[in-house]
Amino acid sequence: MLEFMDYIQHAFYDVSRWNYENSYSQLTATARALLDFETPRGLRLNLSSLSSPNFATSYAIGSVGLVDGSLSYLYTSLPLQTTSRSGKIDLHDVIHGYRQIQELRRPEESWMWEVWQGGKRTDKRDSLLYGRLYLPQSTLEALYLRRISPSQQLKLSAVSDGRLRNGGTILALHQYDTGKYSTETLYSTDGGLLGLRGLYNFGPDPREGDIEPPRTEDRFYGRFSAGAEMYYGSLNKSGGVSFGGRFATLPAHKGVPLTATLTLNPLMGNLSTTYAVKAGKNLALCSKFDFNVYSYESEVKLGCELWRMKSRIPKENVRSMAAKLEWRLDPAEENSGPEPEEVAGVLKARVDQNWKIGLLWEGRIKELLFTLGSSIDMKRKDQPLRAIGLEIQYSS
Repeated sequence: MLEFMDYIQHAFYDVSRWNYENSYSQLTATARALLDFETPRGLRLNLSSLSSPNFATSYAIGSVGLVDGSLSYLYTSLPLQTTSRSGKIDLHDVIHGYRQIQELRRPEESWMWEVWQGGKRTDKRDSLLYGRLYLPQSTLEALYLRRISPSQQLKLSAVSDGRLRNGGTILALHQYDTGKYSTETLYSTDGGLLGLRGLYNFGPDPREGDIEPPRTEDRFYGRFSAGAEMYYGSLNKSGGVSFGGRFATLPAHKGVPLTATLTLNPLMGNLSTTYAVKAGKNLALCSKFDFNVYSYESEVKLGCELWRMKSRIPKENVRSMAAKLEWRLDPAEENSGPEPEEVAGVLKARVDQNWKIGLLWEGRIKELLFTLGSSIDMKRKDQPLRAIGLEIQYSS
């Protein structure tokens, strides 16, 4: 489940109209959400608040061995009119699951961001500041995010820790997104790392106008995307490269939603394929196969998620509605459509060829969001239960 500060950052992306999913780093996001989810360890409590549309705070305390915690503060120049109460937040916004790829939207023009007063330009670029202090390690994490233009964004992240070389590290990331394609250029002081990655979407170009889905019912409607990344460490004189492709159905597709990816790292000899399908309204299945052409080692993972839904209409209202409908003579008026539903929780499970199992239950109880998880190793007969944990979040 997303932490509150991550949820606020995604809200900033939505309000500033930045498509963070249109990136090579998000190519396998669906498979990671279904197969590589983290299970909590020990007990962790998180109290957060969006005290104003521009300022948020978060406090966390946990018990994994020693008692630890963190203090977080976030400021954004762009007011965020988003739901912050944990009892009202849509769980689809904070729980990572099967991700339906959306149609590419037409990017805004640069002149739309211009603000003129008295014949002078007074427009400012929106920015986000975030800081987090981990205790008792006294590790400091910071983030600076700035929108440069409708198609550009600058992201600076830093970590200060005495255990790291030179006492910390800084990562600079410049993102450029036109909808049709996106590029990212990065530099890290850790090893003098230089990197470049990009993603290209085949099909119509959203810059030429809004994309309208086809009206044919039998067409297999989706989008194919391909990308690559290259990186080089100037200090350790080593580099790497990877290629990837993805096919995903779009919302207008009339059949079963699915997402398939293929990634290749030729230098390391790694080949990875994933296949995820929305098997039902509330059920998603996923599989992953990794193979190394040099060592002939392979790995298989299977995973699923099952969403539990509940009616938004209280039981007493349902009984009164049923009583009123008993004397009605017109059957057409009785069926007014499906009852509105909301998410009550989601159950995730994964298993690999070594019988390592991960279980996760995420949901809401009253005003609290919770994550309960466990990791199990079936080959360890003496102690199969490796870890179990519970994380509770409350925000206002």
